[in-house]
Amino acid sequence: MSSQNSISKVKRTVNFRLCNVSSYKTELLEIRSDDPKLHVLFIPGNPGVVSFYKDFLESLYELLGGTASVTAIGHISHTKKNWERGRLFSLQQQIDHKVDFIEQERKTIGVPIVLVGHSIGSYISIETLRRSPEVKYFIGLYPFLMLNPLSEKQTKIKKLAESSIRSDLLSFSIASLGVLPRCISRIIVSNSIGKSWSATAVDAACSHLLQYHSFRNMIFMALTEFRKLSETPNWEFMRENQSKMAFLFGVDDHWGPLEMFEEIAKQVPGITLSIEREGHTHSFCCTEAGSSWVAQHVANLIKNQILGSC
Repeated sequence: MSSQNSISKVKRTVNFRLCNVSSYKTELLEIRSDDPKLHVLFIPGNPGVVSFYKDFLESLYELLGGTASVTAIGHISHTKKNWERGRLFSLQQQIDHKVDFIEQERKTIGVPIVLVGHSIGSYISIETLRRSPEVKYFIGLYPFLMLNPLSEKQTKIKKLAESSIRSDLLSFSIASLGVLPRCISRIIVSNSIGKSWSATAVDAACSHLLQYHSFRNMIFMALTEFRKLSETPNWEFMRENQSKMAFLFGVDDHWGPLEMFEEIAKQVPGITLSIEREGHTHSFCCTEAGSSWVAQHVANLIKNQILGSC
């Protein structure tokens, strides 16, 4: 009975909060601990829709036993409503947004911050770590840190993003599905891109991705990602901060290929690196099994690398 009571105490659902960060409407998912030792700040990939990560965030909070508060911050204009009136935002603007959020919330947070980033969110997290002394540790999940010239998918997305006309047409086409009744859009998503997705992921896609402003911002952000990530990673900064970093790679992930795993191991010897071999994908958050496995991996890292030394 006591074990059941302890589980119920740490098992909580996320709360949605809409806040202003540097005048931009920002979607947050939060779970507040009664007595936190840390604050885990999660930065999503692209799309930067925090609703996709609901299952992951709730599992992570539970696995940490209530020792840490958990917040996921969405990207500007990757939102349900068109708060920014169609304006497009670059990768650099999304980085500045996360730094501004930490500066704005640091007094309220009051404990060390652990950044967890997914895909391009890993790159954003590294840049945030560089500019925010409040951040004590960073975990990158399936990280997108450098262009992969062998990826046909990246090449196709890049060509699409470089054409504003094709980007507009595709965004309008996707948005046309968003005006359909939700039950119909759910069926379309579930039988196309979301065949293996959880109900959480299907709902997130229907509420956010089938919006012109969100989808167009995804494409524009991708364009600026490709331009920035054509540069060599800042190996010097990573070497200087290797004790504050850990990465998880997938076996078959064109965004974070194993060649990148090997390059990091070569350039930054001693950094914490892992490979997920359980059959989950880059879009781990779209399945309950992927969300649960990755949450367990992150929780173990936090317990071993940070909470163990507190």
